[in-house]
Amino acid sequence: MAGTGRRRRWSTDDILDAAVELLRTGDAESFSVRKLAATLGTDSSSLYRHFRSKTELLRAVADRQLEAAMDGYRPEGDWKQRITALAGRARDVFGRQPQLAAVWGRYGAGGAGSRLIAEELLQALRLSGLPDAEIPVRYHRIVVLLTALITSEAGMGGLTSEEYEQGMEHFRVAVLGADPERFPALAHFARDIRPLGVDRPAAFEDILADHLASIDAVIGVVGESVGEAAERSTNPAS
Repeated sequence: MAGTGRRRRWSTDDILDAAVELLRTGDAESFSVRKLAATLGTDSSSLYRHFRSKTELLRAVADRQLEAAMDGYRPEGDWKQRITALAGRARDVFGRQPQLAAVWGRYGAGGAGSRLIAEELLQALRLSGLPDAEIPVRYHRIVVLLTALITSEAGMGGLTSEEYEQGMEHFRVAVLGADPERFPALAHFARDIRPLGVDRPAAFEDILADHLASIDAVIGVVGESVGEAAERSTNPAS
């Protein structure tokens, strides 16, 4: 029958769906366009008609994941609660995929999912009372902080049990075995210092909360300055 030997032509959405599934079920570090093509029963060249590089493909996958993470999202609470909720969604979607987290942190994504995250972050910051002139800088710092925290946490989550144990052993040697004459402070606090992977989830939440509190402090200072300026305008002799 004519045409039975022809390969199926995969759409961009088909390719992204397959890539998401491959990353979910396989080893993200070994993900490749060739492996994805084999999963689809085609060759790499057919995928490069849709994406010029592996990085471009992964950026599109990352954006697809962000879009899925925002599905059903409804803003609730004050501006800090909204930003914390967004951080949690991004963290959940990338938490088990260190390669995607690294791509998002390094390049951003740039599609609909990224725009949804950006829009909600900016809306939350506008609700905070920050002057418009301050918002772009604060937005950028929050995104940098989130990508760094999520990428770091995802990297830890991608370790095998053997790699984790090796890391713990290196930690014990480096910290508990420190020469007190050369490293007096390290030796003093050695038994209270915890490996980075142990309290990373709590550290994520604390660091984000501290950053949002620092924005709150700026809002307070701006509010006081505006109030003082208004008082001077009504009482010019004071």
